[in-house]
Amino acid sequence: MAKIVCVLYPDPVDGFPPRYARTSLPKIEGYPGGQTLPSPKGIDFTPGELLGSVSGELGLREFLESRGHTLVVTSDKEGPDSVLDRELPDADVVISQPFWPAYLTPERIAKAPKLKLALTAGIGSDHVDLDAAIARGITVAEVTYSNSISVAEHAVMMVLSLVRNYLPSHKIAAEGGWNIADCVSHSYDLEGMDVGVIAAGRIGVAVLRRLKPFDVKLHYTDKRRLPKEVEEELNLTFHATAQDLAKNVDVVSIHAPLHPETLNLFDEKLLNSMRKGSYIVNTARAQIVDRDAIVRALESGQLGGYAGDVWYPQPAPADHPWRTMPFNGMTPHISGTSLTAQARYAAGTREILEDFLDDKPIRDEYLIVDGGKLAGTGAASYTAGDKKN
Repeated sequence: MAKIVCVLYPDPVDGFPPRYARTSLPKIEGYPGGQTLPSPKGIDFTPGELLGSVSGELGLREFLESRGHTLVVTSDKEGPDSVLDRELPDADVVISQPFWPAYLTPERIAKAPKLKLALTAGIGSDHVDLDAAIARGITVAEVTYSNSISVAEHAVMMVLSLVRNYLPSHKIAAEGGWNIADCVSHSYDLEGMDVGVIAAGRIGVAVLRRLKPFDVKLHYTDKRRLPKEVEEELNLTFHATAQDLAKNVDVVSIHAPLHPETLNLFDEKLLNSMRKGSYIVNTARAQIVDRDAIVRALESGQLGGYAGDVWYPQPAPADHPWRTMPFNGMTPHISGTSLTAQARYAAGTREILEDFLDDKPIRDEYLIVDGGKLAGTGAASYTAGDKKN
């Protein structure tokens, strides 16, 4: 029998379960590109309920305990005396979400001699040291595409919020004011702007498609060019490097994985090469940008705004400068954990566990590391020898 340790974010401050605004979810038939939705043998939850917090348990307890397995669910993940660290020595599986990541460092992996599977409920596995997982033969998997569109929608919302100065204007209204001049003195139309995407994978392409109707000029950069028909359909301008793209656009939306080539990519030099008053939206990973250089660029006016939902570390400390820097639209890491997305990644987590526990192959598109090497989606997204912080 297996022991599964599941690290999830805490319940709502007013208690669980919360009230739900909607009683059903739209039915999605499939993902763009043909990948099928998660297909577990069954689920023990109601889609649309809060599954990603501790009491939601990703809907896994009945399934696992009915088969004799042990499930430990906690939000306590920091420090050597955390519940996570105490449970690691005999854990077979660790499940985590990018929004409340259980950082599986080499030191933690060394403390977990029985660990066989590190499973991300969602997408993005950079909280797992992939080199250490490869060396130990640990399988790393994630629920690919489960919340890609969720993140894309969040990014588009943030682009519009920054350019139109929505959040400061809302604050004025909420506080009883009617300061129209203050609202519009930092507000522009998105129409006609140059908008660029860093990394045109599933999320990046979804952002490009959603922005096309706004009559903007679309740009992108990626290691691999998109098919010619996609470039023509969206009227895309390709840039060979992020540096070239950044200086030729008004808005940048970042969707790259974190690896040595993207670590601190947006440093002071690159930020200063951008058009004055440009905007950056980052729903990828916080360390792709230089934290303090972003603050200075906003304070000087070199950047017109910065928004995102990724921080380092996560959760961010109360005194993190991104909480108080000017013209920011930061949120906690929520873009990929809408109630809609939770239904998909909870089902995908169960599908992966079903296959793992029955000693069946895990779907190739879910794999990041398998058999001591990068595999599946991981082979297309990462490079062996990547170092994560």
